Amino acid sequence: MLALVGVFYPYNRGALFTALVVIYALTSGIAGYVATSFYCQLEGTNWVRNLLLTGCLFCGPLFLTFCFLNTVAIAYSATAALPFGTIVVIVLIWTLVTSPLLVLGGIAGKNSRAEFQAPCRTTKYPREIPPLPWYRSAIPQMAMAGFLPFSAIYIELYYIFASVWGHRIYTIYSILFIVFIILLIVTAFITVALTYFQLAAEDHEWWWRSFLCGGSTGLFIYAYCLYYYYARSDMSGFMQTSFFFGYMACICYGFFLLLGTVGFRASLFFVRHIYRSIKCE
Repeated sequence: MLALVGVFYPYNRGALFTALVVIYALTSGIAGYVATSFYCQLEGTNWVRNLLLTGCLFCGPLFLTFCFLNTVAIAYSATAALPFGTIVVIVLIWTLVTSPLLVLGGIAGKNSRAEFQAPCRTTKYPREIPPLPWYRSAIPQMAMAGFLPFSAIYIELYYIFASVWGHRIYTIYSILFIVFIILLIVTAFITVALTYFQLAAEDHEWWWRSFLCGGSTGLFIYAYCLYYYYARSDMSGFMQTSFFFGYMACICYGFFLLLGTVGFRASLFFVRHIYRSIKCE
């Protein structure tokens, strides 16, 4: 989005990481509000723990990966190692910006909570799920749900990888934005379709299934990383290998969380709509 409106300068590689840090810090309040309000709707009691999990769900693995890779870069005396001053600035941003906004968003979400409105009458005891064929289990559905959205972005991935990990410069951000929107739409529709088939088979445990199916595209992207590293790139050595697979693991994990949320929200909206439309006895 920043590159599309002309704020992001593609020839400055450091601007990308700076923009990611700033945007993540400024949007942490939204994460705290959404997570806490939805948690309280489901009658959760320990909203502080939920808020801590929200703040550490992505930053925790990213911080551990960064510490390992930065140590590797220092051991190799590479310029990729971040100086101590930059690390201090990132820690200060997390302490003075990200954490307060996360807490404020969590408090606002707790105070504005509302009861979870089921679209129809519910029962306290869940219905027994009938035996289902193997292709209706979680793993085959995740494979199907991840492959179709991945096929929509497969061609564009090569140019992105060549720009981030190679010497090419990517400037067609309008097409990248369109591809990203297509990715979100395809993920939502595929997850909704699988949720419908799951409910039609009298399997009501769709909540986590929809999240896993939506986020499975991140696993396909990481599988593409293996193909790109061995077939398309000239990278070699422990440092380059660890940097590539370490940071790509964090990026793919972020896509897993993002697309999983899209799939779950789309499925929740769909389930609300269809059960609100039927007449419950």
